[in-house]
Amino acid sequence: MFLRLLFVLLIALNLVVGVWLWLGQPYAHGVKATDPGVAELRLLSELPGAATSVSTAAQAQLSGRNNAAGERCLTLGPFATPQDLRLARQALLHQTLRMRSRQEQTRQTTSWWVYLPAAASRAKALAQARELDRKQISDYFVVSTGDQSNTISLGLFKDPANARKRRDELVTAGFPAQISERTEDVPEYWLDLVEAGTDRLGWRQRIHDAGVGAHDSHCF
Repeated sequence: MFLRLLFVLLIALNLVVGVWLWLGQPYAHGVKATDPGVAELRLLSELPGAATSVSTAAQAQLSGRNNAAGERCLTLGPFATPQDLRLARQALLHQTLRMRSRQEQTRQTTSWWVYLPAAASRAKALAQARELDRKQISDYFVVSTGDQSNTISLGLFKDPANARKRRDELVTAGFPAQISERTEDVPEYWLDLVEAGTDRLGWRQRIHDAGVGAHDSHCF
């Protein structure tokens, strides 16, 4: 009798649980996951036209890169002085995307020296000087000290053509004249600038220094 009663109770309990699961859970009746009036959440890839939007954004980014790659970079110079460089910057200040100034040291030939090689002794150097006087060749100097002792200096020239002319006159007169270049480290001033690839600068219209040139350079 007890077992039969327990069996009936178990069946009744199962029926109650089944009815509660069927009637008590909201998803059992197909209710939406959101409240009324609230838009349903959806993945970006599920939205209409999403692929087109992404493609457009990618094209815009690529276009920006192409614009950056279209920049043209130039170097102007050399300018003789810092003041010349500053004037150039002011002239081009609103015509470029960006600019930078820099200074470099370069070895340049500053003059050409015409001379007679050092004699074996002071007496022989003075004898050469008297021979120059005898042939009416003036403007010389006998070096008496330093590394060039007993050398006869015959002139220092800025123009190499004038130096060659002086040497040839002395060689014709029978003297073993030579030419030597004089060099020293001098500063050079340069201006690097960036212009838009579609907008040529026309810098020559604003900088009238004949000694200044331009060449393409790496962008910065």
